Order: sequence, then structure tokens, then C-alpha cells
Amino acid sequence: MSLAAFLLALGTTCRITRFITKDTLAAGFRTWVADRFGDDSGPSYLVNCGWCTSTWVAGATAVYASLLHTTAWFHLPATALTLSYLAGVASRWLD
Repeated sequence: MSLAAFLLALGTTCRITRFITKDTLAAGFRTWVADRFGDDSGPSYLVNCGWCTSTWVAGATAVYASLLHTTAWFHLPATALTLSYLAGVASRWLD
């Protein structure tokens, strides 16, 4: 896998992890997990912990990248997710 594909996989992992653990749009999912399994449960902790979630997201992203890293099926979504993450980081610095 090329350095570019690795960096796109990294950006993808960062963005998906942030979406699951912090984004307002995923708050309903986190609430559902807490309601279903309990606030102090492992699944609830998983969807609220960036370190924990990133392990699983990185694993899935690595498999996806290793299979499709030379195709548009990887590059287009990975580029969009990476740019989205970088835009979020930049907006925090600039605001």
C-alpha cells in the first residue's frame, strides 16, 4: 500500500471515529446503545471512547484499504472523509 493510501486510511479512521464518538448526528445511536445495554456497559463505553472505537474502525478501514487501495472505490470516499476531518481540525484552529 502506498503512503497516500495509508494517509487516506488514517484520515478515514479519524473521521469515522469522531463521527461515532462525538458528532451530534450520531448522538441518537449512542443513546440507543446506552438505553439498550446500560450506561455503564461495554458497548456504551465503546461508542463513547475514541481510543476504543478507533481500534475497530482502523481494523475495518485497513481491510477495506488493503483490498481496494488502487481503486476509486477506496480513493473517493477516503478522500472525502479525510478532507472532512481536516476541515474540522482547521475550523477548530481558526475559530
